[in-house]
Amino acid sequence: MAAAVLSVWVDKAMASVQTDGMEMWNPEHLSTADPATGLRAVGALHRLAEQIEALYVDEARRAGWSWEQIGDALGVRRQSVHAKHGKRESDV
Repeated sequence: MAAAVLSVWVDKAMASVQTDGMEMWNPEHLSTADPATGLRAVGALHRLAEQIEALYVDEARRAGWSWEQIGDALGVRRQSVHAKHGKRESDV
């Protein structure tokens, strides 16, 4: 069940990216009698998002992007993205 929930959320996230996040959707169809299932799916999505973010931040830095450009793309301030990812820059 958690894998199916995760798959639906990933599909919705990708659709949101394609519409620049302007599309709102109702997740009621994902409700389950066991909150642990949904929470595990949320945790998995958080971990996946963190891994994907790190991958593309590293890729952007290798391509010469500034912290400001990366922050703009992520919708956060450059200071936030630098504080979160700047420590790894020597590893890139």
